[in-house]
Amino acid sequence: MIDDNPTKSVQELSVFTGNRFICTNGVAQGDAISFADELVMDDIYQLLPNSERGNLTLIVNGEDQSFTVAAGSELGGAHRQVFLDCCATFMVPDGSTHECLILVEVEEGGVAEIYVLPIAPLAEKLDYRLVGIDRHAATSRFAEVACVSFTQGTHITMASGEQRPVEYLQVGDKVLTRDDGPQEIRWIGKSTLRAVGAFAPVVIRKGVLHNENDLRLSPDHRIFVYQRQDRLGAGRSEVLVKVRHLINGDTVFQEDGGFVGYYQLLFDDHQIIYAEGIAAESLLIDPRTRQAVPDDVSRKVSGNRVGHRHRAHLDYEVQESLMSMPDAAALLRLASTSQQDV
Repeated sequence: MIDDNPTKSVQELSVFTGNRFICTNGVAQGDAISFADELVMDDIYQLLPNSERGNLTLIVNGEDQSFTVAAGSELGGAHRQVFLDCCATFMVPDGSTHECLILVEVEEGGVAEIYVLPIAPLAEKLDYRLVGIDRHAATSRFAEVACVSFTQGTHITMASGEQRPVEYLQVGDKVLTRDDGPQEIRWIGKSTLRAVGAFAPVVIRKGVLHNENDLRLSPDHRIFVYQRQDRLGAGRSEVLVKVRHLINGDTVFQEDGGFVGYYQLLFDDHQIIYAEGIAAESLLIDPRTRQAVPDDVSRKVSGNRVGHRHRAHLDYEVQESLMSMPDAAALLRLASTSQQDV
């Protein structure tokens, strides 16, 4: 179980730069949002018109929850350190609350940039009153965003071939895995969350990727596709794709609104299992997600408390740039279809 060189995780975040979220009323009026020590409760912020998110690609360094900007990241300076500072809670005029994670990029001991990662979408010309600042919650909320999850009702392929809804699984049940055959579930995480923003599930309609029913997964959940022809230009047949990169607004879309029941499945190793007939990943313990898993479970599974050992399939992930086409889902379906099925 113990691996002295666990994989370094890469996290791609869709964020606003801090200078797009401005205090319009209060002590910091006219200033961009800052880190926790400089924030003042009850200050009111607004997102500037025509603000667009950018991609911040981070390498997760280890147990200290620090990050390094990856080379080639759209935002940030390559190799600069980034720290997860706090979870800021804002209230809008109708009384509902919105959470944002505040990240700080540093250079030579000074602040180079502030980033805002909204848990739910931010609207322009709307007043956001700061009502909460929580450093501890930032770590747990970031872990929740990073945890790959199946929604209630998703059928998982068992070792016996049975298709069982995820909510009926139990620790110790054996699930069919792509690489290691039948494997026992070591832990099951369960949560009910507001289905907004980073927590709104992505729906892949029945048949779009040869799935037997509609499949609903958390946005950063990765599915495994074997391309009979390399239509993506990935340079290999086997690819891991985040489902949010497949959204086309029609056959693959984000289902925003209400609440969603999420389940996380943990094995001794990171696995590729089958959900509604689609090969999809199980929960990966790494520095991002460790806070979402009980300490005793994390120690038992990963041994060194850092995370799962590296698996070859983790190198198969394709970045969003390769998915920038009108309908990547249709292309992947075609790429994975045998000639006799065409």
